[in-house]
Amino acid sequence: MHDTAPSPTPGLEGRDHDETSGLRPEAARRDTAQEFVSVVADIASGTLVFPLPGSGRTAQRFVSLQSVARRDLSLARLVEGHVDALAILAELGAPPPGPAERWGVWAAEPPGEGLTATQGDGGWRLNGLKQYCSGARSCTHALVTAAAGDGRRLFSVRTGGSACRPVENTWQALGMAGSDTLDVRFADAPAVPVGPVEGYVRRPGFQHGGIGVAACWYGGALAVAQTLRRAAERGADPHTDAHVGAVDMWLHAAGALLEQAAAEIDQDPLDRGGGARLRSLRVRGFVEDVCARTLTHVGRATGAAPLCRDPRHARNAADLTVYLRQHHAERDLAELGGLVARPEASR
Repeated sequence: MHDTAPSPTPGLEGRDHDETSGLRPEAARRDTAQEFVSVVADIASGTLVFPLPGSGRTAQRFVSLQSVARRDLSLARLVEGHVDALAILAELGAPPPGPAERWGVWAAEPPGEGLTATQGDGGWRLNGLKQYCSGARSCTHALVTAAAGDGRRLFSVRTGGSACRPVENTWQALGMAGSDTLDVRFADAPAVPVGPVEGYVRRPGFQHGGIGVAACWYGGALAVAQTLRRAAERGADPHTDAHVGAVDMWLHAAGALLEQAAAEIDQDPLDRGGGARLRSLRVRGFVEDVCARTLTHVGRATGAAPLCRDPRHARNAADLTVYLRQHHAERDLAELGGLVARPEASR
């Protein structure tokens, strides 16, 4: 079976991990938070390396994300948010984080109450509800989007305290339980603007970062596929082999596409050619489809037993199922189709 992931990213190998904690949400949250602290410390010290997108080493960034995701998707969600924040701060000219700071990017804007920003004599203040904040109780800082009088802006905030309070019991999923993705209530929270109005989504790195998320999905699919590999190794069976072949084919294609995307980002990091959005939609859509196919093939080949008796596989499958829903499905496919059919509309 295809296996493009390299040897474990330096700094991750050899760490103990409770295989069953992902099925106990509170334990999963605590374990993942502890791992997140450790990984961020390794990033700050240079033990773990996530090169900035477009730096000439984007492929290494994607491989590092894949490696974390293959080990633990909830941890990868937090790490991806932290390294994405580092890239955003660098791209928008903001000061870099301190070595002990753990950052998230809280930019989801689903229907319902949102976040508003107002400016007064004391600076900017945020009020309202921000949904789907991964690492709500383990991040020390976050980049958040909010509606201001002049448009949507990005702000940096210090988390915790009464001004920035996680809303308990707003994340009920067993999948990605360790990501601690709660809603957060802001009450007159001090905030510092980062970049210009709409600068967060208009910068080229917004599209590059979306492909980094796809690299995490891909790493999760590699983890799920290991169960199928083990089933095939236990004995020859033509039906199992057929599923192995299908999964190998699709994972090989997804890995190659991520490598190509990394090379293209490094060739045009500022998106002067205007192809970043099209690339992001294609890569994210294809990798999401490959991950869904992997879940289906592994399930059909192995039956219910691994989901019922193998806590590691049960956690991996549940985590990947939830994480994939960060993709916008037919909405993104419709946008992709429109860009292909009417390329002039994107100019």
